[in-house]
Amino acid sequence: MSSPEAAPFAETPAQSYWRGLRHGTPFLVILVPFAMLFGVVAVEAGLSITQTMGFSVLVIAGAAQLTAIQLLQDHAPVYIVLAASLAVNLRMAMYSAALVPYLGDARTPLRMVIAYFNVDQTYALSQAEYENRPAMPMANRIAYFLGVATPICPPWYIFTWLGAAFGTRIPPEFALDFIVPIAFLGIIAPALRTLAHVAAAVTSILVALAFAWLPSGLGVLVAGVVAMIVGARVELWLEARMQ
Repeated sequence: MSSPEAAPFAETPAQSYWRGLRHGTPFLVILVPFAMLFGVVAVEAGLSITQTMGFSVLVIAGAAQLTAIQLLQDHAPVYIVLAASLAVNLRMAMYSAALVPYLGDARTPLRMVIAYFNVDQTYALSQAEYENRPAMPMANRIAYFLGVATPICPPWYIFTWLGAAFGTRIPPEFALDFIVPIAFLGIIAPALRTLAHVAAAVTSILVALAFAWLPSGLGVLVAGVVAMIVGARVELWLEARMQ
């Protein structure tokens, strides 16, 4: 008896879109306080609501935005703020490279939209979906990606504004900053499916801690590079053993 996955594309692009939307919606649990936290921190750092919203719309990357705000509060030079933010966001280049085999043949305007909405959550869910359904047509892949982005990206703007406009009224005991590590744990944990993934994750933790003394978050960049090398070597070793 054949499994449902044997013939997955009886599914229309519209169905793929709605399935992506359903998969992305649970991330609102961590996205809402994360976005509000940035709004609060940005206004407390002296940004206007307009500047805060411009930050979220143009950058749309919470970790890099918080890094930049912290450095601005420390009166770091602009070039350090930009370099550190780019270093934190270099993982997006890795995400893009990983999605090229699946979305690289899309039309240029669509690739531009995908590049803009390529954030942690959209990448993690889409990459897993494409790996599990390798026969997925391009139209369905794009529809699924945009479906995931729908409950992720527009709410990021909305709740950033709410945090900036009303964040000072949030009681301190709510401690919104707890959500940042939980957000990344929620993204990373489901991806630890093989020994190579686990090796890369453990390596990144150890190297990031070892290089925590580097300025402007550069230790995270070093950890990312070393972790990719370790993960690739472990994967090659596993393939060699299987052969």
